[in-house]
Amino acid sequence: MTGLQRPFVVLILGLMLLYNLAPFYWVISSSLKPPLEVIDFPATLWPRQATVEAYAKIWQQEGFPIYFLNSLITSSGTALISSLVGVFAAYGFSRFAFRGKLALMAILLTSQMLPGVLLVGPYFELLSRAGLYDTRLGLVLALSTITLPFSVWMLKGYIDTIPPEIDQAAMLDGASRLQVLTKVILPNVMPGLVATVTFAFLLAWGDVLWALCLIQDQARQPMTLGVLKMFGQFRVEWAQIMAATLVATAIPSCLYVLLQRYLVQGFAGSAVKD
Repeated sequence: MTGLQRPFVVLILGLMLLYNLAPFYWVISSSLKPPLEVIDFPATLWPRQATVEAYAKIWQQEGFPIYFLNSLITSSGTALISSLVGVFAAYGFSRFAFRGKLALMAILLTSQMLPGVLLVGPYFELLSRAGLYDTRLGLVLALSTITLPFSVWMLKGYIDTIPPEIDQAAMLDGASRLQVLTKVILPNVMPGLVATVTFAFLLAWGDVLWALCLIQDQARQPMTLGVLKMFGQFRVEWAQIMAATLVATAIPSCLYVLLQRYLVQGFAGSAVKD
């Protein structure tokens, strides 16, 4: 990079950083403002008198802690099922040759191209017939089917980088296929597994459409619906909405920061094949 190019690149990166961080700054600033200052015009960039009243109110509201707990249960369940089923399916696609293998892989890839809004109706009918409508388990299963194709593709690409000779050597030592998967393959694909778990967790955590259509009881609704309900017909408590939004983004943000190294390794490893 030449001396003339460096300032231009730094300027572009600085503008991109400002563009991405400005909304978060506004959310934090608005959540610390009193109710009347939030709707002041012209708006203040920072509260004249910062207060955490909005945070106290959302936790005191009936239902918000339940929304938070439901989001944790739903997201963790989706991540667990998606990664557990995904790693077995990915190992099978990577190591075994069987009739219809390419067709199944094509179907998995094609399923990712379908808009979620087209699938809500069929899932509603299936869950209703199975007695799983308006249950956390039904929502977890529905979200798992959305994240599973990505998990399979991600983990298959990672397992493909591991030579099959390692499997054969382990089986010559007396290991079964399951032992090969759990004791040989999984330790080597851990970055990819962490990436798939994180992807499934974040997708389920931020879901609105599926929860809105498949969950009716307030006691089972996730946080995204709880924030949505804060928009009243005649009044909108913007400070509380911003505080709830910040609380809702805290878990995914911390998760991403803690697992960033594994995420980069996982996405990079899944794209490399021998």
